[in-house]
Formats: sequence, structure tokens, C-alpha cells
Amino acid sequence: MTDAANRWQPASMTQTQSERSRTYSWTDPAEHAGRLGRVGGLELLRAMASGALPPPPVMHLIDMGAMEVEEGSVTVHLDPREFHYNPLGTVHGGVLSTLLDTAAACSVHSTLPAGVAYTTLDLNVKFLRPVTVASGRLCCRGDVLQRGRRTALAEARLTDGSGRLVAHATSSCLIFDLPAV
Repeated sequence: MTDAANRWQPASMTQTQSERSRTYSWTDPAEHAGRLGRVGGLELLRAMASGALPPPPVMHLIDMGAMEVEEGSVTVHLDPREFHYNPLGTVHGGVLSTLLDTAAACSVHSTLPAGVAYTTLDLNVKFLRPVTVASGRLCCRGDVLQRGRRTALAEARLTDGSGRLVAHATSSCLIFDLPAV
């Protein structure tokens, strides 16, 4: 193959496909960071779920829907769209992994007091069935399985519009104090 044959050509340059476009906006992510040390995770996530605090940019990027929050558990939703697709015509595993990571890690965040943060140490994902636009609204519920002083273990279950399990993940999170401001 020549170099030209190996270059990525967007769909807008292919005459056999119709062009599609998508526009979205987001708010300054510093708004979340500024609240992180002042309020607990449950309060922060509930403010996002109610709309009192705008969602972080990644939620707009993948068009994540509603969020439900209780202590130790967070559920997020996503309606699969064509722009989530990989070359195989199914929702890209990275999009599904983002949902799983969000639900699992935010479930840990919901247990943390003000001044304490977390980061994902690992995410172990099992994809069980393909997801397409026809799968219906996805529901991803994350739950804390165990939380210690410095680490937490959480899981997330991703189901399709018919309630079938399409993916499962476990995640370890590192818990740490934020530097004093």
C-alpha cells in the first residue's frame, strides 16, 4: 500500500457516505475543581445530577445523559448514537469503558468528604454483547464494594434498554487528601 492509501480520510471526503455533524458546548471545568476541596463528593455529585452544577466536559463529549446519585452508588445513562460507533458498526469499547469508569469511580467519590479526592488505579472491563443504536438507552450503575482509608474497590454494570447485561467492570481507586489551599 502507498502512504496515500494508509492516510485517514474522514467520511466527508468519501462520496459514498452522507456527511453528518455534531456540535456541543461545555462549561469551564475549573468550576468542578474549585468545589472539590470545599464540598463532599455526595454533595458535588448531587449538584451535578440536579443541574445546579454543570456536568464535566467529558459528559458532553460522549453525550452522557441523566445521573442518579446516592451514597456509594452512581448511575449514568447514555443513548447510543452513530457518533459512538467504531469501524465495525457498534459502539466503541472506549465509550462503554468511559461509562463504566464514570459510574464506578463516581460511586467511590460519593463516599468521600470535602478535601479528599480519588483517582482510578485500574479498570478491568468485560464486554459481553455488542451495543448499537438499536440497543436502546444504556444504564450503567456503579457501586462501592469496599472502601478503606487509601483504596476503594467498585464495580459497574452496564445494561441495555431491555435490561440485558452488556458489560461489567471492576475498578480500584486511590484515595488521597487534597493539598491545603
